[in-house]
Amino acid sequence: MKTIGKRLLEFVLFFFLLSFISFAFMKLAPGDPVRHMLNVIDVQTSDEQIEGLREELGFNDPIYIQYGNWLLRFVQLDLGNSYMTNKPVFEELAARVPSTLTLTGASLLIMTLIAVPVGTLAAVYKHTWIDHTSRIFSLIGAAVPSFWLGLLFIQFFSVKWGLLPSMGKGTILHLILPSLTLGLAMSAVYVRLLRSSLLETLGQDFIRSARARGLSNRRIFFFHAFRYSLIPVITIFGVSLGSLLGGTVIIEVLFAYPGIGKLVVEAIARRDYPVIQGYILFMGLFVVTINLVVDLAYRYLNPEIRLKEVDRT
Repeated sequence: MKTIGKRLLEFVLFFFLLSFISFAFMKLAPGDPVRHMLNVIDVQTSDEQIEGLREELGFNDPIYIQYGNWLLRFVQLDLGNSYMTNKPVFEELAARVPSTLTLTGASLLIMTLIAVPVGTLAAVYKHTWIDHTSRIFSLIGAAVPSFWLGLLFIQFFSVKWGLLPSMGKGTILHLILPSLTLGLAMSAVYVRLLRSSLLETLGQDFIRSARARGLSNRRIFFFHAFRYSLIPVITIFGVSLGSLLGGTVIIEVLFAYPGIGKLVVEAIARRDYPVIQGYILFMGLFVVTINLVVDLAYRYLNPEIRLKEVDRT
């Protein structure tokens, strides 16, 4: 409970810094959302009308006043309305978040199905053809950009062979190519990481002690070595999960997938500040939550952390 309370306090401070800095930088960015709004309406407007709409939206106020007004609305759980659609930002994000989380979950599933068996086999059969193949896979996967891999998938699986759809969202077939693109890019990193962690763990003293006590190799591997080797993997996983969610922006645009990433790209192009601000806060909340889950996972996988905390108290 102490850990959760400390994290919640850190999140409050992090939120104020993140929200104010992002709010200020958006206002300093080039472009005028008022002109974008009027272009969408497609009417002839004068400078007086433009200035009147800017005054109505509060754009002429100092930044700290604009931020204060936004913060007052936020504490009332009001993220404002989109400038382009005039719909509440919360509804816009809520409508897209499930699609992005589905894509993220499918990508993580593909990554796990590839990285865990390949990384484990590479560690068990060290310096064999399995190990060498996993190294080549990791090297190529780390060097190839995900968007280029996605373009290759579109070219072959959609354009040339016509096996899978490359745009939009409908059936599970629409999810295969974008999730495969993200999953393969991530699995290349985790294959190498899991292999190195397992090899290091298998050389620890407690593993040798377990062998001396006569425990079977299977029990030693799955109940001791594999569990202990997951600690550095989870460390990187907590960091890369936020990157994965951010990385879906490129993939969603590439495959025209209607997720939150595609929404924010459109919002940036139109200078739709409330949607951009809502997206930034959502990502911040997501990253902080993942870090909290990772901290709790440490205490489950490594009892030494819990014992050290008890000794301090």
